[in-house]
Amino acid sequence: MIISVRTVLAAAVLAVMQFGISCSAETIRVAAQKTGTLAWELAVIRSHGLDKKANLLIDVVELASPEAGKIALRSGTADVMVSDWPWVSRERSLGAKLQFYPYSSALGAVMVPDSSPVKTLTDLKGRKLAIAGGAIDKNWLLLQAALKQDGVDLKSQSTIVYGAPSLLAAKTLDGEMDAMLNYWNFCAALEAKGFRRLAGMEDVLKKLGGKGRIAMIGYVFDEGWANSNKDLVARFIAVTRAAKDILATSDAEWDAIAPLIGAQDAATLHAYRDRYREGIPRRPIADEEADARVLYRVLVQLGGRDLVGTATELDPGTFYQAIPGD
Repeated sequence: MIISVRTVLAAAVLAVMQFGISCSAETIRVAAQKTGTLAWELAVIRSHGLDKKANLLIDVVELASPEAGKIALRSGTADVMVSDWPWVSRERSLGAKLQFYPYSSALGAVMVPDSSPVKTLTDLKGRKLAIAGGAIDKNWLLLQAALKQDGVDLKSQSTIVYGAPSLLAAKTLDGEMDAMLNYWNFCAALEAKGFRRLAGMEDVLKKLGGKGRIAMIGYVFDEGWANSNKDLVARFIAVTRAAKDILATSDAEWDAIAPLIGAQDAATLHAYRDRYREGIPRRPIADEEADARVLYRVLVQLGGRDLVGTATELDPGTFYQAIPGD
């Protein structure tokens, strides 16, 4: 029902905007990495003319890294970027009134070779584990918290190797690691090569008190800008939902964007497609925010100020709640 209501509302917004095509299109500046998943959606938006139907001009500010997106947003050279709600809450505690709207609940996973004797997360004790991101990576902190409930301290009881996602994926594929915790797209690529998901982060989050599959990643924008441009934001969200609907239902669309994705073979492309579809947000904003509050407290305990700043609770204005149907 949630999916149907959101889809109908998005379609309604786009239909209404058909009557305003004669007006000059409004520009929204979106910071995106050229090879990131947001670029996939933007390609679908362009190819189907969804932006024109909504009377939007999406000006893409190409990025070299996620950090570059934060700089672009702070400097005012971009209106929207993609990041996570812990960072948004942290920025709010420091005085930057940003807001977050769910973009994807596609999460990382712990991957092992299919023939690995490791069958459960507790079996990671004493193993060589690759961690993408670093010591305060959110997935890593949450995984540690979940396993401490079972009496396992992975940080002290296993050999931990930190590194860049692509490098660790390559080393895991070469057999240098017993297991790997990485972001969803790198995990999908390993799945296509015969690796097994020991556990998805969605399972870990439920163990920590989450009620559903939470969107950790979302569109981020300035609160003041959003309040002054509510209609523009609503149209942009409607357009991105329409693109998600296309990617959720059309296998042919994935063939069309395959060159952009860079999948080496059909199996890898299909793995990306299936995991992407699983990650399309489907829950009310209130449910997303409730789970975020629970998980934020876990991150505060393990990540401290380096991760979340001085706030001990998720800032109440973190989630944007002005989209119809949410």
